[in-house]
Amino acid sequence: MRLLIQRVASAGVNIDGVEKSSIRNGLLLFIGIEASDTEEDIDILCRKTVNLRIFDDEKGTMNKSVLDIDGEILIVSQFTLHANTKKGNRPSYIRAARPEVSVPLYEQFCKKLSLLLEKPVQTGEFGADMQVHLINNGPVTIWIDSKNRDY
Repeated sequence: MRLLIQRVASAGVNIDGVEKSSIRNGLLLFIGIEASDTEEDIDILCRKTVNLRIFDDEKGTMNKSVLDIDGEILIVSQFTLHANTKKGNRPSYIRAARPEVSVPLYEQFCKKLSLLLEKPVQTGEFGADMQVHLINNGPVTIWIDSKNRDY
C-alpha cells in the first residue's frame, strides 16, 4: 500500500463538474493498493498518517500532527501510484490491485483512519474520473510505502 501525503491549506475533488468533497487545513492522501496488501498495511499507514508530525508548532517547527491541529483528511484512490516505468515509456500498472480486492481495502482504510482521526474523513469516488484541486501548504509532500518499513 502506498500513500502520497500532502499537507494542504485546502483540497477538494470534483466529479463531472460537481464538488464531491473538500477540506480545509489538513492532509490530502493519494492511496495506491496492491493485491498483497492486508489489514496490517492499513493499520501501519493509518497510525503513521495521524501521528506524522508535519504541521508547524508555535515556533514554526514541524512538530504537530493532524490530530494536534484538529485537521481534516481527504482520501483519493490512485492506482497509478503503483506504476512501473522500468521498461519503455508506457507505465505498467500490474502491481495495482483489481477492484474486487482494492475497493474493500480502500473502504477499510477510510473507516480506520476516520476512527483514529475521531471524525469523518472526506473521500473521492473509487474508480471515478476525478479532478483534484489543492493548495499545498509548505509545500510538504511525503511518500510512504507499507512494504518498505525503513521509514
